[in-house]
Amino acid sequence: MSHLQEMASSKSLMNLLTFIFGSAIGFFVCYLLFSIILEEQVKTQPHVLHNDPHGQHSADTDNNQLQGQMNFNADAGQHKDEDKKVAEGLYHKVKILCWVMTGPQNLEKKAKHVKATWAQRCNKVLFMSSEENKDFPTVGLETKEGRDQLYWKTIKAFQYVYDHYFDDADWFMKADDDTYVILDNLRWLLSKYSPEQPIYFGRRFKPYVKQGYMSGGAGYVLSKEALKRFVAAFKTNKCSHSSSIEDLALGKCMEIINVEAGDSRDTSGRETFHPFVPEHHLIRGYLPKTFWYWNYNYYPAVEGPGCCSDLAVSFHYVDSVTMYHLEYLIYHLRPYGYLYRYNPDSSKNPEEQSKNEALEDNQKLKQKISEG
Repeated sequence: MSHLQEMASSKSLMNLLTFIFGSAIGFFVCYLLFSIILEEQVKTQPHVLHNDPHGQHSADTDNNQLQGQMNFNADAGQHKDEDKKVAEGLYHKVKILCWVMTGPQNLEKKAKHVKATWAQRCNKVLFMSSEENKDFPTVGLETKEGRDQLYWKTIKAFQYVYDHYFDDADWFMKADDDTYVILDNLRWLLSKYSPEQPIYFGRRFKPYVKQGYMSGGAGYVLSKEALKRFVAAFKTNKCSHSSSIEDLALGKCMEIINVEAGDSRDTSGRETFHPFVPEHHLIRGYLPKTFWYWNYNYYPAVEGPGCCSDLAVSFHYVDSVTMYHLEYLIYHLRPYGYLYRYNPDSSKNPEEQSKNEALEDNQKLKQKISEG
């Protein structure tokens, strides 16, 4: 009897151990499965930026990086018949110096792709870093790196530009190393204004500053007079390094020195400077309504295709791969059969203008066919 009890007890112990072992295995397998599922969900969810207008750059942790540059001018022969007279005329008429905010850690990851794409269309381009790099090259501002240093870098960069290149340009553009800028569209916008006017342009936000201030990520451009006043303001103590929040602090200074926050929207009232990549603006529902962006815009923000001007100037949080996507789509992709796009400066009714342009195109096409 005692022997039977011992056997029963031993069997119960084995069953218990088997149950515990099986449960542990089951929990471990479930943990692995849930981890994989959650990881895939994070990968596939839209990458919405921090709910903070002054949060870290999303691309600082970007894994979507390229190892080398690409030459997008290799197919220049395909565009040999393209009429660039207007753009080339504005290039000489509206001179823009671009300076790009970067750092030693970003030269290979980001800055070299800016250098290979849109920066080539600046009249002059400078890469501003905490330390000098003669090979890239970069201007060393002798500051530390980090978000708390951005306004110091901005102040010193504009001072450097004023001291060395003030007479070489009419307008002075600040951009990040993850911003893509369409310089030709910016020149069109600036051609309506005098560089001697105290004004600056960008994506206009409204909190904290009465006249609003320009988003740092979307980039902003100062007139010659605005730059002159900005640099002088630190010598006379009208402005100071009162905050580490670069765009807001600069906006407050601009208001103090009577530099106007300009309206950068196009003739149809659409925004030209954009603080995010195109899909964040173009796709409805991409940015949740609780996101800070909806409360920061100086002008009512539009969601969907109406968000963005056909003459867009900039997009922000652009990784190295998207930098080349935009370069191709903007400067290389062409729909067949279009002689030119709409004229934004026309005072005609848009519908009437479209009809007239269609008639003109038909006449030109008929003329080409008859000549052929």
